[in-house]
Amino acid sequence: MADEFRSFNGLREAVAETTFEKPPAIVCNAHVTGLSVARALSAHDVPIITVDRNGKGVAPYSDAVDFAGQVTYPLDDREGFREDVEALAAELGHEPVAFPCMDEWVHAFARTEPEGVQLPFAGRETIDAVLDKESLYAKAEELGIPYPETYRLSDTDPDEAADALGFPLVVKPALKREFEEAVGTNVIEVGDRKELLDVVAMAEDAGINVMAQEKIPIAVGRDCSLASYVPREGDPVTFVGNARVRYPRAFGTSCLVRGTDRPEVEARALSVLEETGYHGISESEFVYDESREEYVLLDINTRPWKWISLPVQAGADLPGAAYAETVGEEFEAGNVGDVTWVYIADYLKLLASDAGFSDVLSTGQWESLLSGGFEESEGLTTGVYRPSDPNPAYRLMKTEFGTGEYYCSC
Repeated sequence: MADEFRSFNGLREAVAETTFEKPPAIVCNAHVTGLSVARALSAHDVPIITVDRNGKGVAPYSDAVDFAGQVTYPLDDREGFREDVEALAAELGHEPVAFPCMDEWVHAFARTEPEGVQLPFAGRETIDAVLDKESLYAKAEELGIPYPETYRLSDTDPDEAADALGFPLVVKPALKREFEEAVGTNVIEVGDRKELLDVVAMAEDAGINVMAQEKIPIAVGRDCSLASYVPREGDPVTFVGNARVRYPRAFGTSCLVRGTDRPEVEARALSVLEETGYHGISESEFVYDESREEYVLLDINTRPWKWISLPVQAGADLPGAAYAETVGEEFEAGNVGDVTWVYIADYLKLLASDAGFSDVLSTGQWESLLSGGFEESEGLTTGVYRPSDPNPAYRLMKTEFGTGEYYCSC
């Protein structure tokens, strides 16, 4: 475990005094997703350095992390971020491998390409083509993959879009992280024209391009995502997860995900990734549209995400595959098993607050969670809670029930 969350200068000095036997991984940001990536890579004896804009995340306090500290936040100063990362890399004796776990960190690495740092994912133009929903949906259109009816409000009058879509509709940014930072969410449902115009005006003030999109009649509990690592050469490592439960249930983040067999989801996602030329870790999100009676592409995240420990536990170790290819090591994916992932903090909130929700965990799974026995089994894993590595869960409790706040959307 990192003995403290250091200032940048303190972090730089600490790593300069350390000899690393192999290239470290620089993981950022350092919260739930970063924790899962750190744990996965640490299992391969990869040295872990987590960086963030502050020490309020849970990852720095994990036994999987060797060093943790502050770097310039890229949304505040992208060039300052590049300078920090280059200075850190220069002290390591190896070229570290970057694992950005939120969009702003992905963009920062892709746009600045820090010298001396290895990036296990495609370059800026490819990432932009995937993360920007306007270009993503254009690719989907070419491939015949269904996606929500969408109007770009930079070239479509909001009233015309509303006439075509009807209410309620949803407003989303083309690139979500800046919007999320500004308003606290990456999707807003609007019920009338006034609400729509208010959201559009807010986006214009922030200089963010937004889209109006149909509100899809989603079959709750059937959302599926392809979790994958697409290498520069060779076969992808894949896993399809079913977001069985979200919190909040309508537009919330996943809090219980299970492995599932959806070959149509996998095929559609891989076709988009191939068409864009993307290589690296990604999550391709689909929802089941009850009116179309098929899966519809919503989004592709070109980075690790909240439940990435699920494919790792199931045998599709995406961080391990990315690291191995980047540094020239051998990697062999395991046989994918049937695993459930639960983010206990949100799952308990849902049980406590939604009378219409029924617990989907079995008695045996609860006993395994409460006893800690799940760590010795193959069929159940968690987002943060691990009795063998308790400090991240303690830190999360301080965030959830104390006065501290953390900015991660997960």
